[in-house]
Amino acid sequence: MLHGQQLTVVVPAYNTGGRVLRVIATMPAVVDRVVVVDDASTDDTAAHLSACDDPRVETVRHLQNRGVGAAIATGYGRALAGGAELIAVMAGDAQMHPDDLVPLATPVALHRADYAKGNRLAHPDCLRVMPWTRHVGNVALSALTRAATGVAHVSDSQCGYTVVSRRALLRFDVSRLWGRYGYPNHLLGALAQAGLRVVDVTVRPVYAGERSGVRLRDALVTVPRVLAMVAWARLRAEALLEVRA
Repeated sequence: MLHGQQLTVVVPAYNTGGRVLRVIATMPAVVDRVVVVDDASTDDTAAHLSACDDPRVETVRHLQNRGVGAAIATGYGRALAGGAELIAVMAGDAQMHPDDLVPLATPVALHRADYAKGNRLAHPDCLRVMPWTRHVGNVALSALTRAATGVAHVSDSQCGYTVVSRRALLRFDVSRLWGRYGYPNHLLGALAQAGLRVVDVTVRPVYAGERSGVRLRDALVTVPRVLAMVAWARLRAEALLEVRA
């Protein structure tokens, strides 16, 4: 537990192979429960998960690939059902440093924030470690996300290393959030509209030459489409408030 609250980590996994076991093996002792969501992997991910003997781990498997956002939504649902008060997300490809989990979760555990999001761009090693194409893309998409959501302090909007409170998640039907790449942008928009507190926490950028699952179409088409939806919903909500005033 962290500050007397149950901490559950959701691990979305798609074709991660043995890397998902590395994520589980390095999970901090403060974690009470781990929900791994295998998003219909076609490699040996399921075989590796079946060999896991950590009693904290529950594995859920999608019969069809539904996307990282849908996998996280499934994990959120399982975490809420299990009574989690703090719910983190750590990717199954071992690109999130386990030592950053407690600092990331602490603002939420201390009720200083409803949602804490990792910020790799603020880390001093970012320019050295993060591939330049990802760095440029993240900076650009973060600027668009700030404009669409109105959350002016958000950086590294595409970082999936996050912690959210139970209270915040219960404000939404998480199954209706965007199912694929673009999920973090959609969730940030929903949090902003609900007036919930979002903070950035610096985390380490971790790369080991893995091939990114993000396609050029995702960055150039999908995320801008999601942000357009977020901006439109925000404008409608603001217009409604003005009418009521």
